Amino acid sequence: MTLAATKNPFQIVRNPEAPPAGLAGAVLAIGNFDGVHRGHKAVIGHARALALKLGRPCAVLTFDPHPADFFAGKTVVNRITPVAAQGLALERLDLDGVIVFSFDAKLAALSAEEFISEIIVRRLGAAGVVAGYDFHFGKGRTGTPALLQAAGLRDGFAVEIVGKVTSDAAGSLEPVHSSAVRKALASGDVAFARQLLGHDFFIVGDVIHGQKLGRTLGFPTANLQLDPSMQLGFGIYAVRLSVDGRRYDGVASYGRRPTVDNGVPLLEVYVLDFSGDLYGKTVEVAFVEWIRPELKFEGLDPLVAQIRDDEAKAREILARAILKGP
Repeated sequence: MTLAATKNPFQIVRNPEAPPAGLAGAVLAIGNFDGVHRGHKAVIGHARALALKLGRPCAVLTFDPHPADFFAGKTVVNRITPVAAQGLALERLDLDGVIVFSFDAKLAALSAEEFISEIIVRRLGAAGVVAGYDFHFGKGRTGTPALLQAAGLRDGFAVEIVGKVTSDAAGSLEPVHSSAVRKALASGDVAFARQLLGHDFFIVGDVIHGQKLGRTLGFPTANLQLDPSMQLGFGIYAVRLSVDGRRYDGVASYGRRPTVDNGVPLLEVYVLDFSGDLYGKTVEVAFVEWIRPELKFEGLDPLVAQIRDDEAKAREILARAILKGP
């Protein structure tokens, strides 16, 4: 008889010493999950199916900072989904929660067997574990999928290993990896990134005050600073901005504003057909399509003319995107 898994309110728990309330005996999808791309979603999908079969909650087990950043002693991984965006992307996958362990010297020193006994068994009491085919863990990355499966048989938790997910978006069946998404975003190719992610690339941030030049030009913008660990190609994009439960079309510029001040990188979103105050609000900006690279203009008049052209192109792109569907 298959039991229906109990649905708990979504929660994010950090460094639990014992199985968290609502997530005790959960089925865990383990990984870094930066970007929550199609490969990650396959692992999570298997975990949800196993949790339903076992009548258990389902959660993601992940780590912060990224292990590569910890070992390098600095940020070396260009994040696709910093903390806020990653939590939102995972919540949308109908999980019960996310368990985050700080990746520090103590965790890095655990052998593969110690990671299983200390984290998976003692502190989380997992009923099941699902990981990708390339998952390695423990000191020196000596833990393998085969070792995890053997430990599951010994210690009484179910284990599933999910094979590679490939994409033919570039004309070849390449495995979907976060590195491919990062490369696409760095070049501004948000359309290719969408094919790898299975959803629009998006950022979450608070609207800050800018120079208000856009307002004087007739194009007031909502300004956001991207997380320093992110890398997105400078340029103009058709976007959608969500705030207070509503979604608006928009055209966004990300870059240094070479015509004006060549300053620090800033995301400026002109929200179409919107009037109101967004300062201080937390918004989500989803990137639908690249329009053009960032350019330097000889004065404000040609800049304004180009912005009008960008707005028209963004409206056309976003209308077409609605007709095409997800």
